[in-house]
Amino acid sequence: MKIGLIIYGSLDTLSGGYLYDRKLVEYLRSQGDTVEIISLPWRNYAAHLADNFLFRLPSNFEILIQDELNHPSLIFANRGRHPFPVISLVHHLRCSELRHRWQNAFYGWVEKMYLESVDGFIFNSKTTRNVVNGLIEYKKPSIVAYPPTDRFGEPISEHEITERTKNEEFRILFLGNVIYRKGLHTLLEAVKRLKSKVSLDVVGGLDSEPAYVRQIQQFITANHLSSFVFLHDSLDKEPLIEKLRHAHVLVVPSSYEGFGIVYLEGMCFGLPAIGTTAGAVREIISDGVDGFLIEPGDAHLLAGRLQSLHEKREVLLRMSLAARRRYLRQPKWEETAQQIRDFLLKQIQEFSV
Repeated sequence: MKIGLIIYGSLDTLSGGYLYDRKLVEYLRSQGDTVEIISLPWRNYAAHLADNFLFRLPSNFEILIQDELNHPSLIFANRGRHPFPVISLVHHLRCSELRHRWQNAFYGWVEKMYLESVDGFIFNSKTTRNVVNGLIEYKKPSIVAYPPTDRFGEPISEHEITERTKNEEFRILFLGNVIYRKGLHTLLEAVKRLKSKVSLDVVGGLDSEPAYVRQIQQFITANHLSSFVFLHDSLDKEPLIEKLRHAHVLVVPSSYEGFGIVYLEGMCFGLPAIGTTAGAVREIISDGVDGFLIEPGDAHLLAGRLQSLHEKREVLLRMSLAARRRYLRQPKWEETAQQIRDFLLKQIQEFSV
């Protein structure tokens, strides 16, 4: 196949969505397909809407994949009959995020126009599929293909998990870009309320929302948390693996997740995961079994869950081992990527009939 992929910025961007795109490209190329990356520049939403006056779809592909993140730039380009199938890869909808209702009404209107302009979908979760199918007027060919969660390979051993549970210091890990949606402010408020000393490692990019990062830094200073809360910026490979291996629990209390690769990556290291009830996280975390689900912004309940895991190490061990088992149940990426490739081939065949 000759495939185009439209994204914003660089394919090497560190986020769950870009990891999905990157791993998909790697797999398709490994199967002998040609994949060309079409990169549009990162700007604000209004500037992306202005792309509609200039950008037109290239014509030299058999099929074109568009990361749905690019939706504001592509509405006019997608108008009319396409020379090839146009498939949208949907991680989550912007209008699903937590913000003022009038703002999400506007984003929903724009996204609806975009979603109706494509020929099919690759969804990262059943939740995302249901949200999209509830927004547009008729269903289109689609596949639910869960993201690559096995980049770290086999999980750590049950013995290592058991030994780690005995460590007196309770280590919390936050893994994600430091943006408002990821909910670090909720976690810091919870940590401030804990009765026992803990350590919190925050691993994630600090460049996306500078004003929010400044608020986080000010909160840490004002509440005297700097002796046990550490901002590490983005980490990858061995430095990241070290943080995952030594933590006791992974906490990312996002206001919305289209899936949540990070929770399963933590489970590879036997980390119970704490997320929220918003979005697709409930497809990963079983509340009280391999982690906890809280309402977005509920720092009080989050503090109680963390205090309980710290004090009741038998519960921590049980949930850590359950997290490891949950990771082992997740489909491998090679299997999922093959299903995506089969879906793309089918769309090409049916489009040309």
